[in-house]
Amino acid sequence: MVARLEDKERRRRPSDQELMDRAGELSIKYLDGHAKPSSVRWSTNQGRRWGSCTLLDGSIRISTRVQGMPSWVLDYVLLHELAHLLHAGHGPEFWKILEVYPRTDRARGFLEGASFAQDDPGQITSDDGDD
Repeated sequence: MVARLEDKERRRRPSDQELMDRAGELSIKYLDGHAKPSSVRWSTNQGRRWGSCTLLDGSIRISTRVQGMPSWVLDYVLLHELAHLLHAGHGPEFWKILEVYPRTDRARGFLEGASFAQDDPGQITSDDGDD
C-alpha cells in the first residue's frame, strides 16, 4: 500500500527529467513533434503564472504550484508552453494548436478555479493570465 501511494505521489510530482520526457511525448502526440524544448523544469518563482517559456533558447518552466494537480492539467500546461514555442502570442493560431488536446477547456477551468482559490476574489481580472 505504501509503495502504491509513493508511486502515485511520484507521478503527481515528476522530476525535471520526467517533465522533459513528458513534454517530448506530448509534442509528438499532439504537435507532430514540431515543438522541441531545450529544457523543461519546475520553477519556484512563478507566483502568478502556471508556466513560461523563453523563445530564444527554447526553455520551459512550470510553476511548482502545478505539482499535485491532476496529470491532465499538467499536460495542458506543458502543451500550452510547447505551443508558445510555435506561436509566441495568444492569437487564433495559438489556440488552434491547443484544440487538439481533448481536455483543454476542462484544464483551463480547473486552473481558473485554482487561481480563484489562491487569490483575493476582488483581485480577479478578465485577462487569461495562464501563461
